[in-house]
Amino acid sequence: MHQSSRRFVPALFLILETGLYLAFLVWDLRVGGAGSNGIKYLGILLCLVFALWAGAQPGGEHLTGLALAVTAVSDVFLLLLDRNYLFGVGLFCLVQLCYGIRIFHANGGKSWWGLRLGLSGVALVSLRVLGLLNRLNGLALVYFSNFLCNVLSSLGCRGVRARQLSFGLSLFLCCDLCVGIFQNPALVPSALAEFARIGMWLFYLPGQVLIALSALPEPTGGVFP
Repeated sequence: MHQSSRRFVPALFLILETGLYLAFLVWDLRVGGAGSNGIKYLGILLCLVFALWAGAQPGGEHLTGLALAVTAVSDVFLLLLDRNYLFGVGLFCLVQLCYGIRIFHANGGKSWWGLRLGLSGVALVSLRVLGLLNRLNGLALVYFSNFLCNVLSSLGCRGVRARQLSFGLSLFLCCDLCVGIFQNPALVPSALAEFARIGMWLFYLPGQVLIALSALPEPTGGVFP
């Protein structure tokens, strides 16, 4: 990777993402509604473009670009069209599969398959007992169980890029927790439900930015970022 582009492109990426982040946060706080969704989606596309560029560099990581490409497709349904949630959540399961494979190779081949199966089983049984089991709820909890395991297993990975991935996934998980609160406001205090409305994207885009940055080659000689 040419030294100047290795510094310039990530810096430009962060500047553009910061501008988009501030733009939609101001919109959501002052106006509200779905008017900022286009800005949010542009931020996701920018993460995808950057991850593909980073993965194409010598020593870059390729699975992240694939995961963000699937993320971009999923967000068409979940964010822009606001429909076909089963398909959108199914795509996010593929996203977590990509990250799980990357973490598997980074943490010495530990899959955590027992915990994944156990949490998914408990989640499905709990939904059944509560009378809430349907295809969407079941798939969402299986997705979340594997997502949680990815975050936990990533904590033991070494290297700057692995730590960026872990931190990014943790913020992504916080976003999903806010989504769950937002969709079930009666279960939490009103102040927490109101925070979740903003918190979803407060966590989501920074998480995706860190994940995209993690596709870069490992830094040498203090090269930014």
